[in-house]
Amino acid sequence: MAELKFIGTGSGKTSLNRFHSSFFIKTSNYNLLIDAGDGESKALLSQGIDFNTIDGILFTHLHPDHYTGLAVLIVQMKMCNREEQLDIFVNAGLIGVIEKFLINSYLFPERLGFSISYYQFNNNELFEINDEISFLPQQNSHLKSVSELEKYKHQSFACSSILFLVDNQNIHYTGDIGDNSDLLLFKEFKPGIIISEVTHIKLSDILDSIDENHLPEKIIFTHISDDDDERIDAFFLDLPIELREKFIVAEDGLKITL
Repeated sequence: MAELKFIGTGSGKTSLNRFHSSFFIKTSNYNLLIDAGDGESKALLSQGIDFNTIDGILFTHLHPDHYTGLAVLIVQMKMCNREEQLDIFVNAGLIGVIEKFLINSYLFPERLGFSISYYQFNNNELFEINDEISFLPQQNSHLKSVSELEKYKHQSFACSSILFLVDNQNIHYTGDIGDNSDLLLFKEFKPGIIISEVTHIKLSDILDSIDENHLPEKIIFTHISDDDDERIDAFFLDLPIELREKFIVAEDGLKITL
């Protein structure tokens, strides 16, 4: 039986109450971490997760609160005498950035004691990790405005929303959103679970995006700033009673059994 565990549920604004957003997919034969921002190693420790039980890490995009904890996490794995290969899944345009980030952190492959294998994914192409976990990435609009800066046209602005297929369950995850259209990227797949950030959108937009003919089992709010509590409370007050049980405000450590 597979399980989701929220390691962090905070936004890009550092908080004493939440670690930056990331979550863990645990199956019978593979453990996948999604994103690893600043403080990820401490967040994992706080949730009782052994660094060396992580088989792979998938990055949705390269904002600091989603990836800069990687170097410290690699160091922890080395100090814990890791021997097993670590898989890193990242958009094809960003692999070089991750590799250079680790090299510039003096984490040379020859000195780690374990190997890192990089797997590139492309938007709109299904990627099968194993027989239990597959994912379909799609470019969202979160980085659209910065991608239009002429000075930085040479950079990749890959930022993916992900449809995870885990134990025959469709899970739509979007760690950061640009506009309301990002909530509809996987509507045709009728996801059973929707995990959405709440920092950059109106909560009512999440409600409006739900297909009335196919209500998901759960809609989970994450990427939550300390400033968001008041508007989340107001949202639940206005929410129809029959829908309230479907909405969950994630806290660090939340577990969902699939």
